[in-house]
Amino acid sequence: MSTHKRILRYDQAITEATFECMERDPNVFIIGQGVKSPWYVGSTTKGIQDKFGVTRLIDTPVSENAILGTGIGASLIGLRPIIVFPRMDFMMYAMEQLADELNNIHYMFGGAMTAPVVVRSIINRGGEQAAQHSQALHAFFAHLPGIKVVMPASAYDAKGLLVAAIEDENPVMYIDDRWLYDISDSVPKEHYTVPIGKARIRTKGNDITVVAVSYLVPEAIHASEILAKDGINIEVIDPRTIKPLDTKTIICSVKKTGRLIIADVGWKDFGISGEISSQVHEMAFKYLKTPIVRIALPNTPAPMSKTLENKYYPRYTDIINAARALLT
Repeated sequence: MSTHKRILRYDQAITEATFECMERDPNVFIIGQGVKSPWYVGSTTKGIQDKFGVTRLIDTPVSENAILGTGIGASLIGLRPIIVFPRMDFMMYAMEQLADELNNIHYMFGGAMTAPVVVRSIINRGGEQAAQHSQALHAFFAHLPGIKVVMPASAYDAKGLLVAAIEDENPVMYIDDRWLYDISDSVPKEHYTVPIGKARIRTKGNDITVVAVSYLVPEAIHASEILAKDGINIEVIDPRTIKPLDTKTIICSVKKTGRLIIADVGWKDFGISGEISSQVHEMAFKYLKTPIVRIALPNTPAPMSKTLENKYYPRYTDIINAARALLT
């Protein structure tokens, strides 16, 4: 383990990973809408144009389909694009490129070609942005074969998973959430990777397993601290990668605790929480002492009202209430 650590914010970790990869490999470049603007991408591309110029930080017109198509084509001639979509919602315009072209290239060419593309898609939620600017569609993308999907929930993982995604020979969807940009933790200064497809146990516990995704990971950790005062010890698992999912780590924890709460940042219906629940039922049903509890968005579009947003989005209190209910 490195001794050269600093405390970095999540957004700073993304920036550092991008800088490092662009310095190490001249084939790495960024393309996307608003990639020069803090209003679009926060500070995650700060200083990159000054360092690498406009040929490696390409701010495009508003055409998601063309942006992704350009990146895919570039990858097929040896470049390594980071394609940035500052609002996940509008990736729907690029779905033909993603769900018909990018995910199938390696298969359709019989393994003779790869498309080392990083699709960096940002979730913007809250702030009264309403239904068309607040959607978390990670389950939709994870449904597609041929695409890896990572969702870091800490600054350490934000850097390490982005480096791993950029260096991967296959398409990787890197999903970051603006609600996480201000969180901080210890991040090594040197170049490192976090393995894609490996979960992280964030807190140890014997009473309940909590699998939390994205912004709900720090919420679950906060819940664990409060519950510990009452003698309830939950084991918080951060999948980090949605696809491929580290089912082994989840199953091992459920076998130990016998109880499972899944806290997902997307809709409950037909989402990641349902997939994890199904896999646990298939592989560890006999170890369950209680039914699985799922915490996720209700099956409605995101509201605009701040008052309604406070009810709509899950928080640590939902995890606390679910945990206490499981043990009564």
